Amino acid sequence: MAFRILILATPRCLSVPLSARRIAVSRRFTAFQAASPKANPQSTDFSSCIGSSTQTRSMATENVLPQDTPALSTIEAAKRAAAFKAVEDHFDPSYRYIGIGSGSTVVYVVEAIAAQGRAITNNMIFVPTGDQSKQIIIEAGLPLGSIDSLPPVHENPPAISEASSKLLAVGEQDLALKGMRQSLDVAFDGADEIDEELNCIKGGGACLFQEKLVATSAKKFVCVADYRKLQPRLLTAWKAIPIEIAPMSAPVIKRMLITLGSPDPRIRQGGSAKAGPVVTDNGMWIIDAPFPALKLTKDLAEGDQGDGTKGTWEVHALGRRLKRIVGVLDVGLFHGRNGIQVANSGEEGGGQKPVAAYFGMADGGVEVRVAQEIEGVRSKP
Repeated sequence: MAFRILILATPRCLSVPLSARRIAVSRRFTAFQAASPKANPQSTDFSSCIGSSTQTRSMATENVLPQDTPALSTIEAAKRAAAFKAVEDHFDPSYRYIGIGSGSTVVYVVEAIAAQGRAITNNMIFVPTGDQSKQIIIEAGLPLGSIDSLPPVHENPPAISEASSKLLAVGEQDLALKGMRQSLDVAFDGADEIDEELNCIKGGGACLFQEKLVATSAKKFVCVADYRKLQPRLLTAWKAIPIEIAPMSAPVIKRMLITLGSPDPRIRQGGSAKAGPVVTDNGMWIIDAPFPALKLTKDLAEGDQGDGTKGTWEVHALGRRLKRIVGVLDVGLFHGRNGIQVANSGEEGGGQKPVAAYFGMADGGVEVRVAQEIEGVRSKP
């Protein structure tokens, strides 16, 4: 269950300059996205965000954005407002390890973090989800790390503020005895679509495996997007699920997807900039698999099976089934539990779902959907 919070922000705070360096990074990132086909093969009309089943409250937010600006487009201004608000709520100067995703909003997340100053950021390690986010981190002058080079828990543990301690894993002290690696304190990333229960589709930028690896390595995953990405069900506007696969398994996987109800799974092509299939940072291919809109947990409570027998799937059921196909590295459905839920269970590993999702709105506000586990902990007065 997710709660809905409406943040009211003044429109003038959205007109903000990027530094020349960050503008260059943003343009390169946009060019990369343009060269990679979107996961939705059809042209779609994104509907406005809805959420009648969630709770709504309004709150004022301090103006954290610079003021002296040439105006951004409505979409980019919305992304930027959401990014700055997410960083304001979930970035703590005491944090040590920060995950940086590959979504188009991440340029603004990095800008907001870099604005904290070198005195703070030089004591942190920033872990990317792919080559694009790696370049954004470097261009911003932030210390670069990698998910496979994090130190053991007992070495150089991060300092945690009193407020952040409310989000710590239960029994985290025991991890040092198990030789566990450090968790990321927080990971920020975008999404292609997010439903009312904070399930996400990711992989439009072909980095879904590393995005999931970083998200599940974080104590909390925070999603940042614009208003087009919030939909009542996944596969409402974004029409296909990205699946990262071993190239030689493509024919077998396509046949299996058809039997599971995907009418036209396609290997993503590189477009005019590159002949042949898109090749991920892991040397894999991407299959974009369309399905009917996915059911929510509450739909199952109302009697819908969601197991594919009637042509429809529930998010978790489909995600688990796709992951079992031989040759699939990972699936662009981020579902199940969030990091705090996993920590509270005392289990190892991380959660795929965000603890909060920030949506920049066309009118200059920011709408926040928050997981029930942190309602009252995250929000600032």
